[in-house]
Amino acid sequence: MIDKIDQRDINNAAWAACDSFRGVVDAGQYKDYILVMLFVKYISDTWKSHYEEYRSQYGDDKVRILRKLERERFVLPIIEVKDKKGKIIDSFLADYYNLYARRDANNIGEIINIVLDGIEEENKAKLEGVFRGIDFNNENKLGQTKDRNRMLKMFLEDFNKPVLDMSPERVSADVIGNTYIYLIEKFASDSGKKAGEFYTPEMVSRLVAKLAQPKEGDLICDPACGSGGLLIEAAREVNDKNFALFGMEVNGSTWALARMNMFLHGYDSARIEWCNTLTSPALVEKDRLMKFNVVVANPPFSLDKWGAKEAESDRFNRFWRGLPPKSKGDWAFISHMIEAAREKEGRVSVVVPHGVLFRGAAEGRIRQKMIEDNILDAVISLPGNLFPTTNIPVAVMVFDRSREKGGKNEKRKNVLFIDASREYVPGKNQNALSNEHIKKIYKTYTARKNVDKYAHCASFEEIKENDFNLNIPRYVDTFEEEEEIDIATVQKEMDQLEKELVKVRKQMDEKLKEIQKQ
Repeated sequence: MIDKIDQRDINNAAWAACDSFRGVVDAGQYKDYILVMLFVKYISDTWKSHYEEYRSQYGDDKVRILRKLERERFVLPIIEVKDKKGKIIDSFLADYYNLYARRDANNIGEIINIVLDGIEEENKAKLEGVFRGIDFNNENKLGQTKDRNRMLKMFLEDFNKPVLDMSPERVSADVIGNTYIYLIEKFASDSGKKAGEFYTPEMVSRLVAKLAQPKEGDLICDPACGSGGLLIEAAREVNDKNFALFGMEVNGSTWALARMNMFLHGYDSARIEWCNTLTSPALVEKDRLMKFNVVVANPPFSLDKWGAKEAESDRFNRFWRGLPPKSKGDWAFISHMIEAAREKEGRVSVVVPHGVLFRGAAEGRIRQKMIEDNILDAVISLPGNLFPTTNIPVAVMVFDRSREKGGKNEKRKNVLFIDASREYVPGKNQNALSNEHIKKIYKTYTARKNVDKYAHCASFEEIKENDFNLNIPRYVDTFEEEEEIDIATVQKEMDQLEKELVKVRKQMDEKLKEIQKQ
């Protein structure tokens, strides 16, 4: 009987593999090397396991074994290494184990790159571009040849531990996917502000996905998907394989992480595009934006120079409610998400900084138009310090296009405000939401009833009276009355303290006199 690998053990072993890079490579960069090698190790172990299985079935019939292997999810090619004259000096299967066997080579970084190129070329339909931004032979990032070789040797040895045997009979796809997310979370903690490019805390992602209410058969999109965590959470909410995932990401290395994340979770058909969502969205059909049942995102907060100039002549007419200011792209992302959601049915759930709720001028006009169009469904304030990138409190805005005229919820005219900012699990460097916090928020959201000091359903007229300002304290009164003070009791306590102070001063004077006599 083959022992299954425990989730915690594989997480710890994978994180320990990072030790080879710490102090040499910035955390925001070495995550790429670790996650790429984890992926290569995973497909190598799967290939090796299936090869042994086919060999037990077909013996020495290499033709039949090869035909079976050619149908694998990822195919590993034979690599030929040539010298400068074109003579073949080495030939081997492009997998982790042959890299490990060559770990003492004085050009091991170059050999790893050759293997990655070979795997990508052989699996072009799935992996084209995924390894493009990673260079294991980069002197600027990994040091001079001797130091680089030593580091890469230790790195390959770290991945050769028995606990990191990721063959399918020992590790389920869920475990590997969870390890990938675990590593991304750890890298985010190490990376500080740079983490915002690729990571949304798991519990925040879970809440955003739950509020979007994805269901079986839905097309689900994240137009600022980072490494794909929010899409994974949305998929888990469906709890069924009958859905489709789509994403867009502007950062090339982060896009590659998202692609591998999809594969490690078994979502091979997910379409993740490398593009700038605001200036050149790639999820387009017949020169029109693709439409989705659910759109979720944690876009970059108040992005400067987001593309206001290009938006003036936007061919998709996404900014017809108004052009956001060039120094703050929040409403640009929201506008895109609304237009990408299906008319009269699409749902949008998005993380925003609180300024989005009350800033005036162009943003105020866009906000007013969306409220007048009756598509804003809820505004939920979350605690501060939930993100490694910022300690500011954030909010989640939920838009529901089924509230439009002709939609099934067109009669709903109120907006639910929830102030969940005071309920969190405190942490040393970062706060968190618990499952109970998420359940409470979601239960309150679906009930749509007033809850004292926590939630309020505001009518259109009430919001209009507030000049379409959505600042949550205007709608949810969280003021706590101070306990009545007994003046007589306080005075009595002060008198007693003063008597004690006189006594202490007298004792100090006596001690000082004794010291002076010595």
